Amino acid sequence: MQNVENMKKMTNEEKNIHPVFSQILNRSDKERLLQQRSKVIWLSGLSGSGKTTLARNIEMDLNKRGYLTQILDGDNVRTGINNNLGFSEEDRIENIRRIAEVTKLFIDCGIICINSFITPTEDMRRLAKDIIGEENFIEIYVNTPLEVCEARDVKGLYKKAREGKIKNFTGIDAPFEPPENPDVEIKTEEMSLEESVKKCMEVILPKVKYPESLK
Repeated sequence: MQNVENMKKMTNEEKNIHPVFSQILNRSDKERLLQQRSKVIWLSGLSGSGKTTLARNIEMDLNKRGYLTQILDGDNVRTGINNNLGFSEEDRIENIRRIAEVTKLFIDCGIICINSFITPTEDMRRLAKDIIGEENFIEIYVNTPLEVCEARDVKGLYKKAREGKIKNFTGIDAPFEPPENPDVEIKTEEMSLEESVKKCMEVILPKVKYPESLK
């Protein structure tokens, strides 16, 4: 662990790393090609709250309108780039850090990234915003009560957590801190899927639309 901390303190020169960001096409060139503004649409909420369903439907709506998107979802990321991480606090922070770094690459390519992750604490969400840039961040809080998520339990995770088979499970033995100022708050037990998507799109579309003056 000490070696990792020491590496973080070293300069790129000391690590023999020489970024070439200034020598490649920049984000604005790619946004012009795609005729869209790249942003991250970050959905947070409890397991079973409806994040993935909402993310898929936002993507389909954007796709129909001609926008290029990429979904990053918790389970998919953990089977690939983050398959070496567990669910300790340290690993969950690293999970979000890596996701944010990958998201930043998509945004630099002009792509709209739709992220569906529990992201249970303000510190984790702040970490993601700091890496990606708050100006690039559209935060959607999928606010579904624990009892509703647990009643759905589509993956059987809450049952396992209650039985002690899963440790550090958000909402059971690990906290979830609601976002303080999300761009959109969706209460899935009060709104239909169509209403939820419409409410999200009302915020998303003005932010991803390519300015007429730059076409």
